[in-house]
Amino acid sequence: MIQQLILNGIIAGSIYALIALGFTIIYRTVKFFHFAHGVVYTAGAYLTYSVFSYLLSGTSNQLSVIGWGIAILIGIVGAGVLGIFIDRFIYHPLRRQKASNLTFLLASFGVFIFLQNLIQLIYGAQILTIRTGPIKEGHQIFNAVITDIQILILFVSCWLLVVLWLFIQRTKLGKAMRAVADDPIAANVVGINPERIILTSFAIGSALAGAAGILISFETNIEPTMGFNALLKGIIASIVGGIGSIPGAMFGGFFLGIAENLGIWKIQAGWKDCIAFAILIVFLLLRPGGIWGVKTEKERL
Repeated sequence: MIQQLILNGIIAGSIYALIALGFTIIYRTVKFFHFAHGVVYTAGAYLTYSVFSYLLSGTSNQLSVIGWGIAILIGIVGAGVLGIFIDRFIYHPLRRQKASNLTFLLASFGVFIFLQNLIQLIYGAQILTIRTGPIKEGHQIFNAVITDIQILILFVSCWLLVVLWLFIQRTKLGKAMRAVADDPIAANVVGINPERIILTSFAIGSALAGAAGILISFETNIEPTMGFNALLKGIIASIVGGIGSIPGAMFGGFFLGIAENLGIWKIQAGWKDCIAFAILIVFLLLRPGGIWGVKTEKERL
């Protein structure tokens, strides 16, 4: 029993880590909570569903590997483009006016509500699915069962996390993103364009959110309101790991996923969200820096 709960927690944690990582990459450069990140997660799943439905309508059989690849790629790229549009048309004018963080926060929440209702207007409020084919029996691993879809989710999520970590640490653009996150004024002095880096952060962070939405849609159904819960889990994972910390977002996501699933060992699964908020409150009270040890401004002083 406990092996299954831990495995389920790792799988859920991989999705939380992707959402938290995308959220953190954006937060590091703009320094406010990008609530619209949740609806980008939803948009990625719905874009993939649209392409999937269009391609499937032309054949009576299941999609080929190439067809699935096209649907997934369009969903991820579309999510990245949506993030760029949100920044260029909503946040960029506010930055030029030197708006307060509260204004950005309200604007992001407004974008979230608008796009969520737009998705519901286009697709309806009904639950949709992109799963096809017969249900197959899972594989036994350490007295736990894992399905082919869950293996795919875990593999792709971990691969994306590793690739992004190497990108941030080893590439010139990744180092520029870290420089702007640390000090945008100094980065501008040495020739780094902060606006270009912000645009890149929104593209990458939004693409990660879209990828997370697509992966979870392979196992569960999709609905217009699915992004709100995902956003909350991503924010909690980011705070638990140390807000602004990229490795902390990764480990915070896995920690939250495992803690949630172990927490429902003795209680009903409906309390899972309450467990997540309880974890957040405990970490805020006992360790403001998160599990990755990010110091607060007060601690630095």
